[in-house]
Amino acid sequence: MKYVELGRTGVKVSVSGLGTGGYSKLGQMQGESIEHSVGIVQAALDLGINTIDVSDTAVDASNPVSIETIVGRAIKGRRDGLVISTKLHPRHEDDSVISAQDLRTYVEGALGRLNVDVIDIFYLHGLDMERYDYAVKELVPEMQRLRERGLIRFIGATESFGRRADSEHKMLAQAVKDDHWEVLMTGFNLLNHCAKRNVLPQAMAKGIGIYVMYAVRDMLAKPDLLREWIKGAVDQGLLAPKGIDMNDPLGFLVHEGGATSVVDAAYRFACYTPGVNTVLMGTGKHEHLRANVESINRGPLPREDVERLSRLFGQLTNFTGNAAHRYEEGRRRKKSLGM
Repeated sequence: MKYVELGRTGVKVSVSGLGTGGYSKLGQMQGESIEHSVGIVQAALDLGINTIDVSDTAVDASNPVSIETIVGRAIKGRRDGLVISTKLHPRHEDDSVISAQDLRTYVEGALGRLNVDVIDIFYLHGLDMERYDYAVKELVPEMQRLRERGLIRFIGATESFGRRADSEHKMLAQAVKDDHWEVLMTGFNLLNHCAKRNVLPQAMAKGIGIYVMYAVRDMLAKPDLLREWIKGAVDQGLLAPKGIDMNDPLGFLVHEGGATSVVDAAYRFACYTPGVNTVLMGTGKHEHLRANVESINRGPLPREDVERLSRLFGQLTNFTGNAAHRYEEGRRRKKSLGM
């Protein structure tokens, strides 16, 4: 496993990071046991992953064990050298903003659920421009106080890249200009290069650490969904069809000396773009975890493949990789579980 400096924080993180959200939540959304999910986290540590991104999500209404609690069990006795992050939305479910007291209460509870003395990175999660000024004025000072108390180490923010898509990174484009943030999390993938222009160079210049989410989602893992989306983008005039194989739009990446699959290419593309420190991968399957780590360990894609990606798709700004029907599926399941 390769490790890199996380911006100006002074800590080193593995270039592969374990994400515990998304559609899987360590397998909990597919009905796996708590023990299975604990095992996924421990397997990641065995593979050399030292950074785990968490959020507090209950997994069963009748047995309200949270993802934070699962991770806390998994890292017991193995805390040294790990970089653990968790996060909180700056708004309540009714869309009202959280208070500094809400944030403080959450952090104090998260420490207990994770069974740690300090949270390495604490993010405001899904922060958007609508709430950015409020967050800087009311919530960042509280995060700074929590850092002074030794409860968190680094202050971060993640963007709203998915359902409430900020796929052009308007919030992060502002955040990288400011001095409040030590770590930021951006959406970035094969078909949305916008962060290469609006976020990554600026973050490098300021010494801000960068985690990547959305390197692989539904449409990059499922050929039928990808073909459907590409066709729609061409029909809408978002993509020029010249040079694109409509039956296999990313097939040119798979060749001897190149990628072994589109998913392999997606992780390697994201990981080896300058300015990226860690690419998060979320899974509830041991075989997927191993395969994803193997992909990143293969090193960067051939330069000519990266250049062709840029020529064909570099202008896209609206691709996230999520399939809309999965949002509704996930929303219904969360509601049924009382989440």
